[in-house]
Amino acid sequence: NQGLFIYHCAMANVSTHNSHGQYGLILVEPKEGLSKVDKEFYVVQGELYTMGEIGKEGLTVFDSNALIDGHANYVTFNGKIETSPRMQAKVGEKIRIYVGNGGVNLISSFHVIGEIFDKVHIEGGDMINKNVQTTLIPAGGAAIVEFKVDVPGTFILVDHSIFRAFNKGALGMLKV
Repeated sequence: NQGLFIYHCAMANVSTHNSHGQYGLILVEPKEGLSKVDKEFYVVQGELYTMGEIGKEGLTVFDSNALIDGHANYVTFNGKIETSPRMQAKVGEKIRIYVGNGGVNLISSFHVIGEIFDKVHIEGGDMINKNVQTTLIPAGGAAIVEFKVDVPGTFILVDHSIFRAFNKGALGMLKV
């Protein structure tokens, strides 16, 4: 099947393995390919369940009770907390972001502050929404979002369950 899919470890205990980052995205393009864009990025949201304070440096121990209770200490994009832009584009470029949600517990409300998605491939499939501000991505799901950047600036990618972005790390940066 064509589309964007999350893959993950399927060994017992799946939730523990996934909460350790054993997941990723796979894109199966249609035979004719996808429409041309200027830049493509892959972003996967994930959850970390640890003991101790948020921001603690050094070795951090996994907290299986927090996982079972669904209380993630961190919610990250691509496994880290963003402190400077890693994605860059130029004004006028058309951007495509392949977005996944490795889970294991939380639904993502994916949003780019200051942008409207021209097109969203809902759950990474054939159904397309247009002119969307925020798109829901279930745990274990994906979406493809496209938009044109019309002005310069640093655009913040967030899980719009906003406490996850600014308190737990679910943010990324696109510098235009």
